[in-house]
Amino acid sequence: MPYDWNFLVILKYLPKIIEGGLHTLALAGASIAIAAPLGVFLGIVRHQRIPFLLPIAVVYIDFFRTSVALALIYWCYFALPVLLGVNLSTFTAVAIAISLQAAAYMAELVRAGLSSISRGQWEAARALGMPGHVRMRYIILPQAARRMIPLFFLLMIEIVKTTTLAGVVTYPEIVYEAYRVATEIYRPIETFTLVGLVCFGFLFTAGRVAIWLERRFAIVER
Repeated sequence: MPYDWNFLVILKYLPKIIEGGLHTLALAGASIAIAAPLGVFLGIVRHQRIPFLLPIAVVYIDFFRTSVALALIYWCYFALPVLLGVNLSTFTAVAIAISLQAAAYMAELVRAGLSSISRGQWEAARALGMPGHVRMRYIILPQAARRMIPLFFLLMIEIVKTTTLAGVVTYPEIVYEAYRVATEIYRPIETFTLVGLVCFGFLFTAGRVAIWLERRFAIVER
């Protein structure tokens, strides 16, 4: 049966979809802002094998890396407010859920970046009499950051994609808004085709930037 394609009908709903896209970016930005420092801390703890903190970091990373993002979102939305005894907005609950898992991936990224630094750099910094935290801050971490930036961009892309699960708790991200539009105008094919193209354009551009950064820093290191 031929289908009567009509994209014009969804043009007046475009502001809703754009608003959903902005909500998606806001949620991704908040999740990254929480996950990045936590992930760096956990990655350093695991790489440096800091006593007392190492078992906590290992359990945290292994648990959240193997957790299902959708289950974490449900748990933080329904259970976390009960445990903390406070009211959490949908935005806050979902941001916490996504950032907790993203921090685990970030920690492994940081650990890999630190492990890629040659032993000579560590020994040279130690020979200068630098304390451990000074060596890490001024010598090791800046070098590791160059190698981590492209992969960090890819992790950001994954975080943006994960935010599309937030619609299950009625957070108005782009896919949730698209679903509402589709059910209102009975044009799901056109609606989700448009949303798919918008998401592809944004994520494809971010992926190209990650590749450019990888080449750029590879040239610098040579």
